[in-house]
Amino acid sequence: MHLMIPRLLLRTSLLCLLSPPLLAERTSEPENILVTASRIEENAMTLPLSWTTLSEQTIEFVNPVHINEIMQRVPGAWISRGNGQESLISLRSPVLTGAGSCGAFLTASDSISVRAPGFCNVNQLFDTNFEQAGRIEVIRGPASALYGSNAMHGVINVISAAPSEQVDHRISLEGGPYSYARGKYRYGDTVGSHGISVNANATHDGGYKKSSGYDQQKVTLRHDYSGSQWDVRTVLDGANLNQDTAGFIRGFKAFKDGSGRKENPNPDAYRDAWSGLLYSAASRALSDVTTVTLTPYLRANDMDFLMHFLSWQPVEKNSHNSLGLRSLLNHDADGLRWLGGIDLEYTDAKLKETQADNFSDTIPAGVHYDYHVGATVAAAFGQVRSQWSTPWELDGGVRFEYTNYDYDNRAGDGSACDPSVSGCRFYRPADREDNFSEWSLNAGASYSLSADHVVYLRLARGFRAPQATELYRLQAGQQMANLDPERLDSVELGFRGYIEDRFRYDMATFYMEKKDVIFQDSNRRNVSGAKTRHYGAELGLDITLTEHWSLGVDGIVASHTYDNSVPLFGTSDNIKGNDVDTSPKAFGSAHLDWDFSHLTGRASRAELEWVYLDNYYLEPQNEHEYRGHSLFNLRVTSTLTQRFSAGLRITNLLDKDYAERADFGFGDYRYFVGQPRGAYLEVSYQFGDV
Repeated sequence: MHLMIPRLLLRTSLLCLLSPPLLAERTSEPENILVTASRIEENAMTLPLSWTTLSEQTIEFVNPVHINEIMQRVPGAWISRGNGQESLISLRSPVLTGAGSCGAFLTASDSISVRAPGFCNVNQLFDTNFEQAGRIEVIRGPASALYGSNAMHGVINVISAAPSEQVDHRISLEGGPYSYARGKYRYGDTVGSHGISVNANATHDGGYKKSSGYDQQKVTLRHDYSGSQWDVRTVLDGANLNQDTAGFIRGFKAFKDGSGRKENPNPDAYRDAWSGLLYSAASRALSDVTTVTLTPYLRANDMDFLMHFLSWQPVEKNSHNSLGLRSLLNHDADGLRWLGGIDLEYTDAKLKETQADNFSDTIPAGVHYDYHVGATVAAAFGQVRSQWSTPWELDGGVRFEYTNYDYDNRAGDGSACDPSVSGCRFYRPADREDNFSEWSLNAGASYSLSADHVVYLRLARGFRAPQATELYRLQAGQQMANLDPERLDSVELGFRGYIEDRFRYDMATFYMEKKDVIFQDSNRRNVSGAKTRHYGAELGLDITLTEHWSLGVDGIVASHTYDNSVPLFGTSDNIKGNDVDTSPKAFGSAHLDWDFSHLTGRASRAELEWVYLDNYYLEPQNEHEYRGHSLFNLRVTSTLTQRFSAGLRITNLLDKDYAERADFGFGDYRYFVGQPRGAYLEVSYQFGDV
C-alpha cells in the first residue's frame, strides 16, 4: 500500500505531461464556483481545500434513482446503498456504522444540516431533493470554520435550484423494472425583482426483493427577492418516504444464489420518515466592502421504523424539531476577505423504542427507551482568505462550539427488565445534563504555478460531539456514558488545474488521524478511546478527446486502519494495524461520453460508465472478505422535437451478480443484494415557448 500512492501520483503526472492536444469543452461543472466553503459564491480555484461540484446538467443527465449513482463522480466518496433509499456514507473514510457513525459527516441542504447536530441518522441523505438540485457540492476532509460538529470527514451539500431568468416549465415521466415509476415537475421564472423555482417529484418502486419497495415524494419551493436594500432567499424543502424494507440475506456469497437473492428475511420491516426545512437568508450591504446575512430556519424530522437488523425486531420512533439562526459578516477589503459570525440552534428531540413480544428475559417486551432531549448549540467562528496580487493565497479559520444536552428520561430509571433478571440488555440512565466544548481549526496556503495550475497545502482539525443515542441508549447495565468528542487531524497536499477547456485535473493526497473514537466495547458499553489512521490519494480528471468524445475519471486509493487495540464488541484479537471493516483500498468510476448531436441535429449524448469497487474486510479481525465488483451502466439522452426529449438508462449492463453492501455479523455473511440489469425510460415535455 505504501508504494501504491507514489505510483498513482507518478502515473497521473506523466498523463498530465504527455496528454495530446484536446479540442472541445466537455459537458461538465460550472467553472470553480463553490458555495459550501464560505456560504457565499466564490471562485475556489485557488482555495486550499479539496472540493467537487456536480452541476444541475450532470444531475439531470445521470438522473439518479439513488444518490449513490451521482456520488460515484466524487473522488473519495462511496455511498453504500442498503435497501430502497437507505444508505451509509464513506467520504475519505470507511463506511461507518453504529449509533453515532453518521455524525462523522455533515449532510446539508443549502449549507444547513438536514438533521440537528447530535441527532443524525445514517440514512439522512434521503431527506434531500438531490434528484432536482441546482448542484451538489462536496468538501472532502474537515470543512472550514463555518461548519462545526459533524463536518469531520467532509460535507455533502445539496443546493436548491435557483429561479431561471426566463420561464422554464417542464414535466417528465419515467418507468423502469419492478413497477418503478417516477414523475418530476419543474417551474422557474423571474419577473422584476422576484424569482420563483418549484421542483417536485414522486416515486413508486415495487421492489426487486419480496415484500419490498417504497413510495417517496419530495418538493423544493424557492423564492428569490432582490430589493434596493435587502436580498432575500426563502426555501421550503420537504420529503416523505414510506418504505417496505428488505433486510440482509445470509450465507457466503448468497448474492449469487439465483433462487435466494430475491428473498426477504424481514417481510414486516418498514421505514416511514418525513422531514421539512424552512429558511430565509436575508443579505444587506452595510458598506461597499461589508455585507451581513441573517438566516433564521425551522427544521422538523419524524421517523418510525422496524429495527430489522436486530434479532428481537423492536420498533423505534424518533423525531426532533429545531429553531436556528445563522449570522454571517463578510468584509472584503485591503486584499483580505474576512468572514465571521455566530450560529445558534435549539432542538427538542424524542426517541422511543418498544417491543411487542418477549424475546428473552433479558430482552423483554414493552418500552426499552423513552426519552426527550433539549439540545442547545452555540458557536462563534472566523475565517480569513487573502486576495493579494501575488501567486500566494492564504486561508485560515477557527471555530468554538458549545453543545448542551438536557436529557429527560420518560421511562423508569435503570433496567428495562424485571428486577429479578440480571444481565438486562437495556439500561435507562436517570435525568442529566451533558456539555461539550470544542475547537475546530484550519490553515492552508496555495501557490499559483500559472493562471491555470495551483498547488496547495492544508492543515485542519474537525470534530463531532457524541450523539444523543450514544449517551442515553445504554446497554448491559452501563449507568453513564462518559464520552469525549471525536477529533480528526488532517494534512493534505493537492494539485488542480486545466488546459483551456480541454483538460481538467484535481489530485489530492491526505493523511488523517482520528482520536477518541466512540465505540461499543466487549461489555456492550459506549466508551471513547479508539484511534484510527487514514491516508490516500484522490484523482479527478475530465479530458476532451476529440470534438465529440470525452472521458471522466474519479477515484481513490487509500488505507484506513485501527491505530490502537481496543476491546471492540465481538473482537478478541489485537486489531492494531488491521483494516477498518468496509474500507476498500480503491474505488471509483470512469465514464466515456459521446456527443452525437451532429448526427441528430438536436442535443444528443451517450455515456458508458464503469464503476469499480475493490475488495474489503467485513469485520475488525480481517478474517472475512467481500471480493469487490465492477459494473457498467449505459445512458443515452436526446431531444426529439422542440418540446419532447427522452432518456434511456441501462444499469448493471452486463447483469453482474454483486452485493451493494456486504457484512459479517451474528456468525454469518450478510448482504444487501445488487439489482440485476434494469432499463429506465424517461420522456420529458417542455411547456410554453422554447
